[in-house]
Amino acid sequence: MHHHGYTWVGEKSRFDQEGIRRPAPVDPVPGCDPDVVQRHRQALAEFPVSDVPPIETARWLVKPAGFIRGTWQDPKSAAEWLEGQLLEYAPRFDSAFERDPNRIEHATMSAMGRLAWGGDVSVGAYLDRPLFLCLTLVTCSPNHAAPELPCPRTRET
Repeated sequence: MHHHGYTWVGEKSRFDQEGIRRPAPVDPVPGCDPDVVQRHRQALAEFPVSDVPPIETARWLVKPAGFIRGTWQDPKSAAEWLEGQLLEYAPRFDSAFERDPNRIEHATMSAMGRLAWGGDVSVGAYLDRPLFLCLTLVTCSPNHAAPELPCPRTRET
């Protein structure tokens, strides 16, 4: 088991576009609304290559390996990366609550515990509006939420 880290910074309005954050479901039924067909086509085209965080954290594993910002064998190292990212971005956090060093330390310790049992971690915070930060750690090989997903480092991207 190992852990991959992902960082995304972008406009919150883009983050809120659920269609590009979900893998395309089954094909729309014949004769359905053209808007539904268009959203389905958009999801088919964009989800696999979009760097926008997926709604299901484990689905990062189907994205290109180039989105990975780091890989760690142990939960402590992965959580330390998360802490470093939070500290780096903290001056830009929109909320004093998010900048609190005790909160960052708690988030780090919580992440380490969650990763230790094979869970995933996703942390989000507003930066200077309209920007939003999403930091994610995904457990890989296997992922508990989606054990069928292969490691992105072991397949062609």
